[in-house]
Amino acid sequence: MAGSDTVRLTTAQAIIRYLAAQFIEIDGQEWRLCGGGFGIFGHGNVTCLGEALYDHRAALPLYRGQNEQSMGFAAAAYAKTWLRQRFMFCTASAGPGTANLLTASALAHANRLPMLMLCGDTFITRLPDPVLQQLEHFSDPTFGVNDAFKAVTRYWDRITHPAQITQSLPNAIATMLDPADCGPAFLGLPQDVQGWAYDYPVEMFAKKVHRIRRQFPDAAEVADAAAALKAAKRPMIIAGGGVQYSRAVEELTAFAEATGIPVVETIAGRANMLDTHPLNCGPIGVTGSDSANAIAEKADVILSVGCRLQDFTTGSWTAFAHDAQIIGLNAGRHDAGKHRSLPVVGDAKLGLEALGAAITGYTAPSGWAEFAKSERAAWTAYVAENVAHGNRPNSYAQAIGVVNAACDPRDRVVAAAGGLPAEVTANWRTLDIGTVDVEFGFSCMGYEIAGAWGARIAQAEREPEQDVITFCGDGSYLLMNSDIYSSVLSWKKMIVLVLDNGGFAVINKLQNNTGNESFNNLLSDAPTIPQAFAVDFEAHAASMGAAAETVKNPAELGEAFKRAKASDKTYVICMKVEAYEGWTEGGHAWWEVGTPHVTDNDKVAAAHADWEASRPKQRKGV
Repeated sequence: MAGSDTVRLTTAQAIIRYLAAQFIEIDGQEWRLCGGGFGIFGHGNVTCLGEALYDHRAALPLYRGQNEQSMGFAAAAYAKTWLRQRFMFCTASAGPGTANLLTASALAHANRLPMLMLCGDTFITRLPDPVLQQLEHFSDPTFGVNDAFKAVTRYWDRITHPAQITQSLPNAIATMLDPADCGPAFLGLPQDVQGWAYDYPVEMFAKKVHRIRRQFPDAAEVADAAAALKAAKRPMIIAGGGVQYSRAVEELTAFAEATGIPVVETIAGRANMLDTHPLNCGPIGVTGSDSANAIAEKADVILSVGCRLQDFTTGSWTAFAHDAQIIGLNAGRHDAGKHRSLPVVGDAKLGLEALGAAITGYTAPSGWAEFAKSERAAWTAYVAENVAHGNRPNSYAQAIGVVNAACDPRDRVVAAAGGLPAEVTANWRTLDIGTVDVEFGFSCMGYEIAGAWGARIAQAEREPEQDVITFCGDGSYLLMNSDIYSSVLSWKKMIVLVLDNGGFAVINKLQNNTGNESFNNLLSDAPTIPQAFAVDFEAHAASMGAAAETVKNPAELGEAFKRAKASDKTYVICMKVEAYEGWTEGGHAWWEVGTPHVTDNDKVAAAHADWEASRPKQRKGV
């Protein structure tokens, strides 16, 4: 002690002690705000930050990563599972270790997820420069790899003096907990500064219980939105991920039931309503359903709740009528006002309650409600046929159907890049609220397994008896699979379905749909591969300690899934699926992709003309 009201600590020690003192109240129970962290040590973080973390290893468990990018994916999935109420940190060494976190930070940024990065940096004194793994910029010695994170974080700081964290740490946490600005925070920690000591105020490390802000919407904005809704002949609700993050699922359901307005879900908003709810009209957009897209095309007033209106939701802005009025209920001003929306800036829970009170007595016209109901019934029948198996080649949809029928309602489903996000979004029947994680904000290959590990760490804290189930293509598996090993090491069981279609089949599908020949996506179509062969995924997974087996068809998959559920450790099931046939053909909306305006290929030219034929439907907005 340097005095009665201060304590002398290194910068690293102060950071970790501060994190350990932060709590949050969730459903009447206090939890540490930071659930721990993922770390790979190197010279840039082991001596000082490592020393501090060792002393707090019980309060802030540190999971040993295999890859910095996958650590970030796991942290993002952890935060998503906790509905952004808790976060994990990632620590990486200076140089390439930290650089490996860039993609994960971008994923967290795109998906509005909290994640704290504590990363090594070069020496502030510059006395030993240039040091190992330092990038020298001759005109700016302060510029380095860590500056790249400014583009993919909500909060960024480089700590050049120990006193700075008294401001920087609270600001980073405030950003990660802010409903409007939520996203990753980055602290660059120079190797010398990490070990420098400072007399910190003792009260800085007092226990603090956080609460996430709920902002009441402006009364005038509510009134404008209510007037539009009361005049609506064909209203629709788009339920986004923000509904879950604001814990507004009950309010959404109550609002829809009181008004009879049909609800469609975004990819991030999957599992806002049960599949069986009569007002749930399916997922919307490019990876959506015929029912939701038919409703969207005719809707005259669209209430968007907690949605950022990404192109897969809006069909690159062709999904809605040109004169449809959008109401944007969102905690973020930027999202609330998109495409000339009537903004209602505020918390989804409070906003739905306010709107409901303002339109008491309003009910959607019966003809519109019947139209929505009939469209959903037709889509339900389509999905039932689409996931059936026994008379056609193996497909993603069949595998999804098998698992959907056999899993527990509270099991958590994860998918990310390639064709599986579309197939899961379209074909998965929600059995319980908040049980689906389809990462399509940044669409990162590799999130499937790493994210499942992070989700399982979070799930084990409250629902240890349930499972995390991840659908992974062979391409994503080959990109990033080492957290199968992580899950076995840490006793965090997950079920991994590896569905092998021989390459990047969904991009091959896009290639073919735009008139191009199959080229360099499927292994069989790569000219630099003299003789293609398949990976033995079962043997590979088993070598990392997982239980693993290969099945030939969906019927065998069902039996294998029972064994996976009964297993006490990570279980990997492998099955080949057809690369060309078996895709879900229904439910799609137009999606803008760049096609060649000039070509000597007649098929490419025809596909370009066909693609551009839908452009007149595109809304012109900001």
